[in-house]
Amino acid sequence: MVGVAAAAQFMSAPGQSYSVAAFKQPMETALSLSETNYSLAYAFATVVSGALLPFVGRMIDRYGARLMLPTISLLLGFACIGMSYVSGLPSLYLGFSCVRSLGQGALTLVAAWLVGEWFARRRGFATAMSGLGGSFSVMLVPLLNVFVISNFGWRTGWLVLAGAVWCCLLLPSLFLVRNRPEDLGLLPDGDSSEPLSDPQPSDPAAQQKPTRKIQTVLLDPTFWKLLSVPASSGMVGTGLIFHAVSLLGSRGVPAGWAVALISVQATVGTCVALLAGWLTDRYPARYLLVTAMLLLTSASTTILMLPTPWVALLYAVMLGLHGSILRSTGMVVWMDYYGRQNQGTIRGIAMAVMIFAAAAGPLPLALSNDMFQTYNLGLYLFITVPLLAAALVWTVGPPKMQPGKMQPG
Repeated sequence: MVGVAAAAQFMSAPGQSYSVAAFKQPMETALSLSETNYSLAYAFATVVSGALLPFVGRMIDRYGARLMLPTISLLLGFACIGMSYVSGLPSLYLGFSCVRSLGQGALTLVAAWLVGEWFARRRGFATAMSGLGGSFSVMLVPLLNVFVISNFGWRTGWLVLAGAVWCCLLLPSLFLVRNRPEDLGLLPDGDSSEPLSDPQPSDPAAQQKPTRKIQTVLLDPTFWKLLSVPASSGMVGTGLIFHAVSLLGSRGVPAGWAVALISVQATVGTCVALLAGWLTDRYPARYLLVTAMLLLTSASTTILMLPTPWVALLYAVMLGLHGSILRSTGMVVWMDYYGRQNQGTIRGIAMAVMIFAAAAGPLPLALSNDMFQTYNLGLYLFITVPLLAAALVWTVGPPKMQPGKMQPG
């Protein structure tokens, strides 16, 4: 299950900013689009993806990953094929809406749901292991995209992504996925006795009935404070990656190096991912999330003040550390506070807010550059937003004691 979840995160690439970044300039040139128009199409698609996620989460809670994962994989492949036929702004809006909703949205959500159902005490470490799929995706897919686009064109690049989704994810998900360990007479974490934390109801009907828990979560101030972290990461992280080539280029970093730095970022995140998962299972999540926000602020500050191009390596390292925490602690924190029941719906709401913030991510830098011929004003905003999130999360109290967690001293 961890392997399939990792494959799902890897193949979410067609809808992720780090993959789309390689298509940005070739598609803008071929379609005669301004940077702002292209960014607006991407932002619109991101809003559509976020609006659908709460409903996708409810469907995953109801039908499980065994049905939803291959369905999403099949549709994502077709969406990539559709992107290869984009001929203007209207079709770009439609194509982006499909790949963002299915890749960055639904596929990421169902992968997290699957790990959450199969693990409890070791949820942080298992989430980090599955998150390696996302790290390897950031590391490899942009380079693959650049190679294919340079040699065969951007339309072929989308077709290659379609084939990769079907080969690497559709077939494994059809034959290997089971919704939860209880379906096979097992327990989370491979335990031989009853799990210690919020077991999933064994009656499938009980999982399909809405409870008051969603309403309770939405009224909890802690939920909204915690949401400031993925919202900030979505906005700032998306903006930085989406404009990676042009942003770093304005600081004297060559385009090829700028794309390679995305892989450096992924490499760093991969190297520390398991450590982040280990820490997530043992220490209060809010402290790790505050650290992630400070790293994001520091990365934006580094680009703003970049003295020489080689210092961009430090920027990539900080983004990699930030990403490793988000892919472990940032995914597990919702179940630490609100449990397994209805996790798809809760995660869907959380991811929707994150995606709405991500939709705004490319616009500050694009508008700053289009209006003032500099990215600096957008970078000032990207420095401030994570700092505010860090302050909010610092005030969050600990959740009810969870197995394998250390209470703050």
